Amino acid sequence: MRGAAMSLTAASSGFVVLLLTVPVIQGQSDWGVTYPRKHICASKGSIVEIVCIYRSPSRIKGRDTTVEKTFWFTKFCNDEPVDLRADSEYSGRVQHQCKKNRCTLRISNLRESDSAEYKFGFITNQPGGKYTDDSGVTLSVTGLQVQVIRLKAHDWVELKCGSSCRLPKYSYIWYKNGQKSRTETPSFSDYFYAADSFSCALKGHEDSSSPSVCVSGRSCNRVTYTDRRICVSKGSSVDISCTYNSYFGVESKFWFSPERSRSWQNPSEPEDLGKDSQYSGRVQVLEAERGRSTLRITDLTERESADYRFKFKTQSFEWRSSLPGTTLTVTALEVQVTRLITVHQSYTEAELKCLSSCSPAGRLSYVWFKNGEQIMKEGSSYKDLFYPGDVISCALRGHENYGSPSVYVLKVPSVSVNPPGEIMEGGSVTLTCNSNSAANYTWYKKNLPLPNKEPQLVFNSIQSSDSGQYYCAAENELGRRTSDHKFIDVEYAQKLLSVSVSPSGEIVEGSSVNLTCSSDANPAANYTWYKENEDSPKASGQIFTITDLRPEHSGNYYCEAQNTRGRRNSTLNLTVVAGKSVLMINIIRLTLVVLMLIPLVVLSLWTRKKKTLSLNSEPNEAVEMMEVDSCPGYENSTTAAQTQEPEEQEDLV
Repeated sequence: MRGAAMSLTAASSGFVVLLLTVPVIQGQSDWGVTYPRKHICASKGSIVEIVCIYRSPSRIKGRDTTVEKTFWFTKFCNDEPVDLRADSEYSGRVQHQCKKNRCTLRISNLRESDSAEYKFGFITNQPGGKYTDDSGVTLSVTGLQVQVIRLKAHDWVELKCGSSCRLPKYSYIWYKNGQKSRTETPSFSDYFYAADSFSCALKGHEDSSSPSVCVSGRSCNRVTYTDRRICVSKGSSVDISCTYNSYFGVESKFWFSPERSRSWQNPSEPEDLGKDSQYSGRVQVLEAERGRSTLRITDLTERESADYRFKFKTQSFEWRSSLPGTTLTVTALEVQVTRLITVHQSYTEAELKCLSSCSPAGRLSYVWFKNGEQIMKEGSSYKDLFYPGDVISCALRGHENYGSPSVYVLKVPSVSVNPPGEIMEGGSVTLTCNSNSAANYTWYKKNLPLPNKEPQLVFNSIQSSDSGQYYCAAENELGRRTSDHKFIDVEYAQKLLSVSVSPSGEIVEGSSVNLTCSSDANPAANYTWYKENEDSPKASGQIFTITDLRPEHSGNYYCEAQNTRGRRNSTLNLTVVAGKSVLMINIIRLTLVVLMLIPLVVLSLWTRKKKTLSLNSEPNEAVEMMEVDSCPGYENSTTAAQTQEPEEQEDLV
């Protein structure tokens, strides 16, 4: 919306400024720009500041308004305002600052061509919320002029350095016949001759001095440069011109550059530029009319950026001006990406522009190159599909050897590891994001960005915790591309080795147990089980199972864990105790044995008792035997008893 964008006159001007999709309920006062000073007059070569205050609705239909961009402009291109910061005519001379809603435009080294109306615009987050003002600040830039105030007796003059603008308080510099004077005030008085010329400048802006004037008549010694500053592109040609006048006839004249004084035979005596080897074959001096000289330099390079001055001699005078002449700036072309339309992993659609920080693009003819081949595309802009690895540059037509630096469409980057091969913990490892031309790099681990923004990710002492998936993203003005994932596998010897038994608790004879060996290792460890004081291994594998345990299984067992990075062992003591069932069996067995022994003991005791009784009753033996004989059924047994008795008695003895 322009300042009067809500009026019918603004709508009929052909530039639709506020493209809100809903009617604007706010009044005109809700959108606008005001300027504390509507007219500013400044001197050529000085600095000016233009200030404005803008306003916008704080809220529209429940949405807070945010100003996203502010800009100053003097002209339109395709019905769009041209930001001064993008205008090559103001390159390097414009600064734009905003504090809240107060914005300041600062222009340095003012030129007379800067005279214009400066307007302000801003863009908000509201739909179509773009505002440009219809009115602005009128800036007038004028050069200094030497005014003759009074002549006395034809040999004394009073001069004043003035401007059509009201100048701030400056110190002044005065020149007489091109030589600096000591006076620093706006006024100057001195004796003069008819051949003398005078000029003035603001201190600090000597390159914007006033034209030299003759005090008496039109014929005096003076040199006036057509342009005080010229900016051209590398590889092009330039014409630097001046008009000169001499009170007496000119005997010799030439162009020179003070920057080349080191190559002169006498640093205080300028030498003809046409004889300088640096310019050999590239310099011409043209003089199509009397009193006008043009220095033409072809195939310009950046080292020709310098101050160029004209010198002439007469029979009695030599023009040796300390005033600056024409300052030449030579800059290289550059390819600028003005719009990224689409960026895919396999291609980029973009619009490019061939730019010089000097002249506007429309004044020159350009050629474009893609992968070293000239393409059938002319003009400063170039829109196309670009593929990974493409190289694009531009040049001025007729000066193809002085092309711009190339811009590169990024190839899909790749991640390389150094040193290659296996990675051992504690070693130094470098990951490199390989890309053909990237301005910015981002590293990721498991899709999380890392703080490192360099093309190399360095691990001075890599740890097991650094293992994982890595990839990088490379980015330049033509887009962003990401690499494939790279798995970093850090190998290390066994850590935290331990052994355990299951089930835990008391280990009972006849039961089974699992001995388990655990460790943290990469690559995974191989396990071997040993019993102390035995040479041959008992088992291999992480788990060692022992069934039907016996007391002889008791002892120290140790597990040896081993991988390519080392070995380590850990010991476990195993004690087997008798179980309840075994105890009961033993008790039963013992009980049975006892029960079996009791009759034998009783019998043995009875037998012994009987023998004792028989020994005590020997005198009555005949009677007993008679009694025995009276029992026919026991005859044989009695006989047998009598037979054994002497032996038993021997035993008792």
